[in-house]
Parts: sequence; C-alpha cells; structure tokens
Amino acid sequence: MIHILYRGSCSACLELEGSVPYYAPAPYTVLVDGEERLRGEANVFSLFGLEPDTAYAVTVRPETGGEETVELRTAPEACRVSVKDFGAVGDGVHEDTAALQAAISLIPPGGRVVFPAGTYLTLPLSLKSHITLELQEGATLLGSTDRERYPILKTVSVDPVGRELPLVGFEGQEEDCYQSLLHGSYAEDVAVVGPGTIDGGGQEGDWWKDFDQFPAARPRVVFLNRCKGVTLHGVTVKNSPAWHIHPYFSQDVAILDCFLTAAKVSPNTDGIDPESCDGVDVIGCRFSVGDDCVAVKSGKIDMARKYHVPADHHTIRNCLMEFGHGAVTLGSELAAGIRNLSVTQCVFHATDRGLRIKSRRGRGKDSVVTNVLFDNIRMDAVLTPIVINMWYNCCDPDRYTEYVWSREHLPVDDRTPHLGSFAFRNMECTGAEAAACYIDGLPESPIDEVRFENISVAFAEDARPGIPAMQNFAEERCRLGLYLDNVTKIQVKNVTLRGVDGEGLIVRHSGEVVTDGFEVD
Repeated sequence: MIHILYRGSCSACLELEGSVPYYAPAPYTVLVDGEERLRGEANVFSLFGLEPDTAYAVTVRPETGGEETVELRTAPEACRVSVKDFGAVGDGVHEDTAALQAAISLIPPGGRVVFPAGTYLTLPLSLKSHITLELQEGATLLGSTDRERYPILKTVSVDPVGRELPLVGFEGQEEDCYQSLLHGSYAEDVAVVGPGTIDGGGQEGDWWKDFDQFPAARPRVVFLNRCKGVTLHGVTVKNSPAWHIHPYFSQDVAILDCFLTAAKVSPNTDGIDPESCDGVDVIGCRFSVGDDCVAVKSGKIDMARKYHVPADHHTIRNCLMEFGHGAVTLGSELAAGIRNLSVTQCVFHATDRGLRIKSRRGRGKDSVVTNVLFDNIRMDAVLTPIVINMWYNCCDPDRYTEYVWSREHLPVDDRTPHLGSFAFRNMECTGAEAAACYIDGLPESPIDEVRFENISVAFAEDARPGIPAMQNFAEERCRLGLYLDNVTKIQVKNVTLRGVDGEGLIVRHSGEVVTDGFEVD
C-alpha cells in the first residue's frame, strides 16, 4: 500500500507500506501519469517539479511484478517568484542575502519562492508564515563564513509590556546564539522542499575551530523557534556550524526524505535535534554526521523548570543512519521528560552506538521517559547496539565532579532523574564490537524495567575494545554481552548472542531477572 506523507504545491513524498527496514522488498519504478519518473530502492520516495492544484496518478511497479496506483492532487498556491527576479546572482561569490530576504519577505501568503540552479551565498535568512521555499535541482543555499556579520540573538528580549520573548537556545538552555542560516521564529505553515542543498559552510571559515571562545553559541542550518506546521522535504542539509536541524519548542514538524551530512570528525554536527517539541516526524531520512544522527531533547533543568514542556509524540521511521556517535539518542538534555516516541523500521550502519539513552544526576525529577518503542531495527558495524547511560559526563560545567561520578547511593531530591520502562524488540545486529548492550542506572534511582525480545547480536571477528558509554572512569570493553546495572526488572526473551567473551548476561545491583530463550555462543 502507498501512503502519501506530504503533498505540497510542487512536490510530494510517499511511503511504501511494509516491514523491511528502510529498503523496499525489491527495486521499483515510479510512473506519473503513465510516464517513468524515477527508480527507487527505499520505502520512501519523492516527486519534484509538480504543478500546483493538479491531479496526478502515481504508479509503483516493483521489479518482482505487480503494481499499485494512488491518486494525489497537489496543493494550490497564490504565486511563484524566482529569487533571480529580486536580483539574486547565484554564482557562489556575490552575496545574495538582500535579494533572498526580499523575496521571502515580500511574497503573499501561499506563495512559493523558487531557487533555480546556482549557488546562493548568504548570511542568515528569516522565514515567515505561509510560504514555500523550493530549492530546485542544482540549487545550493550556501552559508557565509563571515562570522562577524552574523547577528547575535539574545536569550530573551523584552517586548513593550515587559514580558520575556524567548528567541534562541542551544544544548538545553537559553543562551546567546548566532542567528541560524534559515531561522524561523513564531512562524506557521512553512515548507522547504526540493532536491537542492542547504550548505551551512561549517567546513570553511572557523565554525569548527576554537568555538568555545566565540561570544555566542554557533548557528544551526535550520532553527525553528516556537513554529508550527513546518515541513522540510527532500533537501540535503550539510556542513552545519553545529546541529543541522533544530526544532525548538515547536509543533507539527515533518522532516521527510532529507539527507543530513557532515564530516565524521566535525564537532557537534548532530543531524536533527527536536527539543521540547510536540509532534515531530522524521521519516525516510538518511544521515552521515559527526555526532548523533537524531537526538530527542527537552532541555536542562533550569529550562525544564521554567517552561515544563516535554518532548512528545515523535516518530522516527524508515531512516538510514550511517556514521555518527549515536543513531537515535534520547538526551542528554531531557529534564522535562520524553514521552510517546517510536523508532521503527530503521537501519543503522557504522554508528558508535545504536539506540542511545543518556542522562545524569542534575537533570531533575521531571526527567521521566515513558511510552517509548524501539522495534524492527537492523544494525551493522555498530560498536554498541543498545546503551542506557545515567552517568553521562559531557556538556555541563560540573561534568567531572563527584556529584556526577559517585557510585554511592545519594539522597533523592528534585535534581534526581528517573527512567521508566524500555522495550527493545525485533533487532538484528551484526559486527558489534564493544558490547551487545550497556545499561547503567543510578543506585538511588534504578531504571524501572528493561525488556529484550527477538534480538540477535553477532560480534565482529576482529572486534576491538571501545568505550560503550561516555562516563567518568569508563573502561574499554570488547565483546561484552548484555550488561545491566541498577535495573529493577529485566526480561530477556528470544535473544541470541554470537562471539561473546565471558558471560552473556551480566547483572549487578538489580532486581528480578526473567529469561525465556537466551542463547549464547
């Protein structure tokens, strides 16, 4: 069955129903009104260059035979304008900021701003409501490396009646930030679509060098502050100065069939980091970045106490994560909690960790994770497929203090986080190296429950020692089985481990352990 994920005025995104992670059961051809448009192998595909308010018949014809057709009608639009009509040059040398911002600012609601083939060098641009930006084939929006000309936005501004006006934040707290390349604030009904590219320019200039000395936090390629109804469809987003796409206190954000990429050694270049958002869909995307591919967040403790906005109703499906510290990460900034999250039908390749949950003392009592599903995942060459780490020691001034690393049973107070129940189901992992799973809870706040069902993990023949979780005094491990510490209830059902050194199941300071079909070779 074919599902329509998105239909705009000039593009559409569709998904093939099935159970195979990321890839379709067989290669296929897509026809539009009977004419071949593309050939695909993934469960999610896109159509570009469509006309507004027009009916199309989309047929998918697998190589194995048979076909299915779905009817779709594109959305209407008020007008379309080219950025070149506003004076943009698009040669990658001339700065086009003024022309691009004029096109965005001046078109009416329901309009489309078209970026034809070319390279548009620009400083940050501000998005507005009810518009579509279309980056056509061969179009690149390129961020300037002239850092001194990027506006620095303050943590809060003050409106005429004395209320705080939140504008920016980074790594779980409100702080001064350089304006991001595409910066949406309080905008609604915005789409950025097309087969073109948004290049943050992080590989040039000094964005990735000595950034701790900058007067403000680095920009992202796309930052969405308290926006609603935003779609990014089909675009390649690359080389961000920091995180690539950062929805922040936003609602109903869809990121579909996009490619997020940066050098493996680039610092903090996460792919997508939704923070304190409600309703984020990441479907059919591909990642190869220098940090976590997707990191779901809800702020550090001060921001959580101030706004009380958890991460809620997120879907990650049919994605391919290649390279990165973690494929899908929860935290570590999760002080307002994370709930109603599903990660399904994904493929992870050569990431350091697969499914990764990271927290620490100091995240607070509202840092509760609940109703989270991890199902139907394939991993290859992932050093540690599953990690739950309550001792995370990065990105905080007190990261090396005794409060963070002490293994003593400390008093439970309003700074103490808690993790609930987690189920990991239907996973096939090959080429693991450090550990099959590394789960390490707090003695004063044990993890409620961890369930493994229908999971196989095979270690690489040439597995090398590595650090499963980022924590103080961490030890290198190699071919470690299922390691669990400070968990109240553990269930292991139909789990197979191949190539383990030592015991297959190592349990410390934990409660009930139930096994049903556990094989170690």
